[in-house]
Amino acid sequence: MGFCVMISGVSMGLMFLCVSGFWVLPTEGAGRESFLRNSSFSSRPSSVNVGALFTYDSFIGRAAKPAFMVAIEDVNADQNILRGTKLNIVFHDSNCSGFVGTMGALQVMENKVVAAIGPQSSGIAHLISHVANELHVPLLSFAATDPTLSSLQYSYFLRSTQNDYFQMNAIADFVSYCRWREVVAIFVDDEYGRNGISVLGDALAKKRAKISYKAAFRPGADKSSLHDLLVSANLMESRIFVVHVNPDSGLNVFSVAKSLGMMESGYVWIATDWLLTAWDSGLDPKTMDLLQGVVAFRHYTPESNEKRRFKARWKSLRTKETSGGDDDGFNSYAMYAYDTVWLVARALDVFFSQGNRVTFSTDPNLRKTNGTNIKFSALSVFNEGERFLQVIHDMNYTGLTGPIQFDPEKNRINPAYDVININSRGPHRVGYWSNHTGFSVEPPETFYSKPPNTSVEHQRLNEIIWPGGVTKPPRGWVFPDNGEPLKIGVPNRVSYKNYASEEKNQLGVKGYCIDIFEAAVELLPYPVPRTYILYGDGKRNPSYDNLVNEVASNNFDVAVGDITIVTNRTKFVDFTQPFMESGLVVPSFGFLNTGLMKSSVDLLGVKSSPFSGLASQQCSSLTVRTPLQTGTYKTSSIRVFYILVFSGENTVSTLGRFVLLIWLFVVLIINSSYTASLTSILTVQQLTSRIEGMDSLITSSEPIGVQDGTFAYKYLVNELNIAPSRIIPLKNEEDYLSALQLGPRGGGVAAIVDELPYIKALLSNSNCEFRTVGQEFTRTGWGFAFQRDSPLAVDMSTAILQLSEEGKLEKIRKKWLTYSHECSVQIADTENYQLSVQSFWGLFLICGIVWFIALTLFCWKVFWQCQGLRPEEESDEVRVSEEASSSRSGRSLRAGSFKDLIKVVDKREVEIKEMLQQKSSKKLKGSQSSAETP
Repeated sequence: MGFCVMISGVSMGLMFLCVSGFWVLPTEGAGRESFLRNSSFSSRPSSVNVGALFTYDSFIGRAAKPAFMVAIEDVNADQNILRGTKLNIVFHDSNCSGFVGTMGALQVMENKVVAAIGPQSSGIAHLISHVANELHVPLLSFAATDPTLSSLQYSYFLRSTQNDYFQMNAIADFVSYCRWREVVAIFVDDEYGRNGISVLGDALAKKRAKISYKAAFRPGADKSSLHDLLVSANLMESRIFVVHVNPDSGLNVFSVAKSLGMMESGYVWIATDWLLTAWDSGLDPKTMDLLQGVVAFRHYTPESNEKRRFKARWKSLRTKETSGGDDDGFNSYAMYAYDTVWLVARALDVFFSQGNRVTFSTDPNLRKTNGTNIKFSALSVFNEGERFLQVIHDMNYTGLTGPIQFDPEKNRINPAYDVININSRGPHRVGYWSNHTGFSVEPPETFYSKPPNTSVEHQRLNEIIWPGGVTKPPRGWVFPDNGEPLKIGVPNRVSYKNYASEEKNQLGVKGYCIDIFEAAVELLPYPVPRTYILYGDGKRNPSYDNLVNEVASNNFDVAVGDITIVTNRTKFVDFTQPFMESGLVVPSFGFLNTGLMKSSVDLLGVKSSPFSGLASQQCSSLTVRTPLQTGTYKTSSIRVFYILVFSGENTVSTLGRFVLLIWLFVVLIINSSYTASLTSILTVQQLTSRIEGMDSLITSSEPIGVQDGTFAYKYLVNELNIAPSRIIPLKNEEDYLSALQLGPRGGGVAAIVDELPYIKALLSNSNCEFRTVGQEFTRTGWGFAFQRDSPLAVDMSTAILQLSEEGKLEKIRKKWLTYSHECSVQIADTENYQLSVQSFWGLFLICGIVWFIALTLFCWKVFWQCQGLRPEEESDEVRVSEEASSSRSGRSLRAGSFKDLIKVVDKREVEIKEMLQQKSSKKLKGSQSSAETP
């Protein structure tokens, strides 16, 4: 909408709205001559008039009129403002008419206006903004909150109140704070209502929420129209209602909602600042019963001494201005009106102090309209209007409503709102919202010195009492009361029908997935009317991607079945908590030759006895001979080697027996392990398939089988870059078995890529004839697919978790997925389990320690025996030493000592004991003869 001027006539698009305007203009005695009489830039006019155009009989008008009066009085009483220039005021009642308000504004414009304050209506502000642009007159509004008025189109528009853009973001944050996803918007269908709700929709989208239904009504709608509107809104599933209407007629919405039972428990009502504007202006106490549990937002104005003094003056102001009427009527717009007058006065003072003057000129575009009865030629252009607008924009001071300063987008800085909850005791503040910190229970100005922080963990509000007197936040939605059940799409499978398939029962379907969905629905605290619809022709498995797209396209409300949760599907739908783990495996299947095991064992000389029994028999036939047995030291070394290898001679010494015991244990373990390892290697290497895992599958050129309809095909092509020509869709288990038996050379496949649950079923149904090779290379799960942002998906996820915790998921699995043969899915990679020396390092370490201890004890024992036998052979050694030359005496002695040691080692244990006994007898006889000689 706009105001248009045409050469051959006048055409004005007008809208009958509640309007208010406030104009600053020179007095008649201070016309152009008075402004130009002095060429000095420092000259000021003797007085200026202030014209006020607004609806007297409105919540905002009743608060604005006394505020204007006291503001003019205070400005003229302050000698530091305007410095001799008097500010006068002229009122005009628009009587809630857009036409009257617009015509009144044009009449005021004829008196060379330098600034305009108003109007209170966003609709009329759109019209007057075009006039302000044409005449270069700054337009300041203390009540028009439509966000679109801040657009670049209205370059001369500036609002001294808050922009509804921030209020709608506050409401979106509140919806997100309470974890709701959908709201119903109830609004008046004008610029104020439509544009505000449009911004709300954008703000909710950023929070992954949305407006599910827009209930618009015309300005001035009666209760009958509102009744029909709310009945339609109540059929929607969302129970979150956002009301954005005018304060003079908005209470009718709650009156009708009360009569329809929509103010009970389970409902949520959120009102914009209009509600508390009406409340603060004075409402009938009976009205409080209509608003129990409502959450409303109100412009936040920080507490200050000036604000308290102004509110203290309000009672006398209202008594004086309303001719004995009630003393109510104060609201935040009274303070915004007061601050706007001071803003213009301070800006004029700065404007004049900078040496500027006020001059006007005729608009050449309006000269050609002199033929009409309306004298548009009387309207003049404010030559210094752009400069004065910049002065206003640059103002920075503190008023009743807080710091008055504008950002580059012409909005007040530090926007903030009170969050009010209306209960049985009246309005109660539960917190604050600001674009600096989000929700808090402390005043916003306490955080301005800190960095902005709107993170989720820092959001906080006090307890809220919701409709019905409950303190727990309502769920916010119900199933729509429009008679339509939940439409559930079920894949009509032709294979693995135990997961989901058609059945002639009450539901029309059966299967593992169906039972889980039904069990989860039973746990929900509300009824869910539902109907199952088969998807697919029953001749081949349907495409699961297409099924998910049907949900995203609103053809189904939910898809139930063995639906894999993959990334590209989550972009269009919301999945529940997975109820089964899954993932792709690369089952390179091959037949196991049943004769291989026998032949492999025969190669080792084993017929039918177990491996461990064979090792025992071999070890029991061996004999062991220790180094302490008879023979020379050369033959003894040979015997030691023979013992270590064959362990086949009898053992006499205790140390030898101990060493032999440990060695027999080591030989037993090595023999058994080697036999088992060799048998396994010779068996596994005879697998018919050469596919060993994912890497060999990608590098080969052999065909690959996939289950028809699943996501495996796209994964192999898009993620692994496998040629589509190599991939063969298979319909059922019969096709699986046939393709594997034929092999790649016989027209079949070399491997099959499928999800783990299907592979387990295939292995069992084939009597464990096949095995898989390679590891599971994707980790996914199965879930139920709901429409984007569906609140039912969250409740169903909670129910699935409860089923898991109670063990019911396992019971359902055993009912449908119990197989006659439990097969091992994974074949171990032989290379990872081949035996080597490192495999037995522990055994060798123990054996080495035992040998070392035994050798140490043996050496000590031999040394002790050698010392005991030396005196007996000393005479012979002396004779040998006397016959040798002196140069050879040392070497002969050393050689003799070593030979003696070897002789002792080479003697049998029995011989050594006899020699020691003889020596002891000789010593005894010698001692007796010595005793007799004296």
